[in-house]
Amino acid sequence: MRILIVGLGSIGCRHLSNTRRLQPDAHIIICHHCRSPQRGTEVDAAADSVVFSVEEALALRPDAAIIANPSPLHVPIAQQLVEGGVHLLIEKPLSNGLPGVDALLETCLQRSLVLAVGYSLRFHKPLEVMRQAVMEGTIGRPLSIRAAVGQYLPDWRKGMDYRRAVSARRSLGGGALLELSHELDYVMWLIGGVTGVLARTEHSGNLEIDVEDVAELVLSFACGALGSIHLDMVDRAATRSCRVVGTEGTLDWSEDDSEVKLFSASSGEWRTLLAYRGDDRNEMYIAELRHFFNCVQGTETPLVDGREGRRVLEVVLAARQSAEWGKVVRL
Repeated sequence: MRILIVGLGSIGCRHLSNTRRLQPDAHIIICHHCRSPQRGTEVDAAADSVVFSVEEALALRPDAAIIANPSPLHVPIAQQLVEGGVHLLIEKPLSNGLPGVDALLETCLQRSLVLAVGYSLRFHKPLEVMRQAVMEGTIGRPLSIRAAVGQYLPDWRKGMDYRRAVSARRSLGGGALLELSHELDYVMWLIGGVTGVLARTEHSGNLEIDVEDVAELVLSFACGALGSIHLDMVDRAATRSCRVVGTEGTLDWSEDDSEVKLFSASSGEWRTLLAYRGDDRNEMYIAELRHFFNCVQGTETPLVDGREGRRVLEVVLAARQSAEWGKVVRL
C-alpha cells in the first residue's frame, strides 16, 4: 500500500508513526506545504518519499491519504486527491465551513472511495462501552446527556508557542467549538441527531488568542432528549466526562477515574461496567487507523464517514450562529 500523509503537526506525526507500526511494508509519502530549512530531518527520514505539493504526491500514485493539515485546507486538498482516486482519512473537523463539502462527498460516492473523519474518541473503550449500553436499552429511553471537556491550551503541545498553533487561530480553523468538537460527535453517536442548538461562547482574553476559548451549548435531540455540552481551553485541571440519564437508569464516565458506571433503577444501585486502566492514549489512534486501513481494503465501512463529519460541522456552525443571534438555531 502507498500511503500519503498531508500535514506534519502533532497529529500528523502521530499518524506517521502509527502508520509505520501498522503497515511496516507500506510506501509512506509525506507532503509538506512548503520547502523550509527548518523541516526536521527526523520526520522526513521516517518516510519513503517527501513531496511539496499535492501534484507531486499524486504522481507517486498513493492508495490512501491522511489529511492532517489545518481545517480550512482539508476540502480543497481532499477534492484533488479523490479526483486522483485516493481513499481519505481527514482529521477532525472535516472543514471549518460547508463550501465544497457536498461536492467532496458526492465525488467519493461516485468513485466508491472511502472518506473517514478522524473523531478518534469513538475508538475510546469507555465510550464504546457507553454506546453499547445505550444501544442495548440498558438505561431505557435517553432523557438527557451532559458532556464536558476542559483542557488548558498552553498544555496541549509542550515545547511550542500555543499562540501560533492551529487551535489558537481563527484563520486556521481554531477555537473551542471546532477543536473540541469530539464531544459533539460522540454525543450524537450515543443518542442520535441534533434538531436545535442554543449556544453562548466567550473569548476570555487570558490566552492572547483570537478565538472563543469557552463554549456552552444546549442541544435538542431528535429522540426527545436534552443535552448540555461544555467546551473550554482554559481549565488548568484537564477534565473530560459524560453522563447519560434514561428512563431506567444512568450511565456515568469521567477520565478522572476512567470508570464507566451504571445506576439501575430496578436495583437502586451503582455498578461498574468498565474499570479502564488504559494509560496509553495512543491505543484509540491505533484502533482508528487500523479501522481506516480495513475500510480501504474493503473489509469494513467507516465508523465516522463524510456525512457524519458534515453533521458535526453543521452543529458547530449552528452554535456560532446561535451565539451571535442569542437564540435557538434549528437544524
